[in-house]
Amino acid sequence: MSHHTVEARDLYHTYPDGTAALRGITFCITHGESVAIVGENGAGKSTLLMHLNGYLAPTGGAVRVGGLPLNRDTLPAVRRAVGMVFQDPDDQLFMPTVFEDVAFGPLNLGLPPGEVEGRVARALETVGMEGLGNRPPYKLSGGEKRAAAIATVLAMEPDILVMDEPSASLDPRSRRRLIELLRSFSHTKIIATHDLDMALDLCERTLVLHEGLVAADGPTRDILRDESILGPCSLEKPLRLQGCPICAPPRATA
Repeated sequence: MSHHTVEARDLYHTYPDGTAALRGITFCITHGESVAIVGENGAGKSTLLMHLNGYLAPTGGAVRVGGLPLNRDTLPAVRRAVGMVFQDPDDQLFMPTVFEDVAFGPLNLGLPPGEVEGRVARALETVGMEGLGNRPPYKLSGGEKRAAAIATVLAMEPDILVMDEPSASLDPRSRRRLIELLRSFSHTKIIATHDLDMALDLCERTLVLHEGLVAADGPTRDILRDESILGPCSLEKPLRLQGCPICAPPRATA
């Protein structure tokens, strides 16, 4: 795959209970873009992300990654290119130690032990967890678990990083470190989040989902200041765009 684009064409997904989570999603994300996926609970954000590396199969439509249609034959190549960080770090941390969790993916690629150790060391250093490789995941703090989960993906050296609510439950310092870390990832980033201030920090483009459809797609700052888009989707302006109610000039009265 020479150009790591992500494309959805008329994507539908209906769960076995009849819930229509995606109802015709179309977009194209080009190599190197940082894109936020926002929307109210139930808008389809997590369902969409799980289609981008084959955790869910479409009911209708198609996904293409790097020009390859995502199907059973291309799934291994797509999963090497697309690294997915789930909303709950415990979904990715299941080995006895952090080192073994981070090494799990590279070992399954069949890489030699020396290269695996190098990848693990680089990934742990990148997320600020060097020296914690022997610690059991259950003894990590929430922020450390999040960092370890990201390290498991970075060790795979993906070209596309997909993250579901990465700042959820993080304290301010851990959130700031996460933002700094994600800024250092130079390839394509796709981030589903309720943290609209983080979207402003990291993403030049935003897709707004509403009831399984793309309600808006454009420059992040333009979308997140537009109340005609945000209001119907149960979203509010990020705090930094709301202004100070005390300092704001008084409204003119009739």
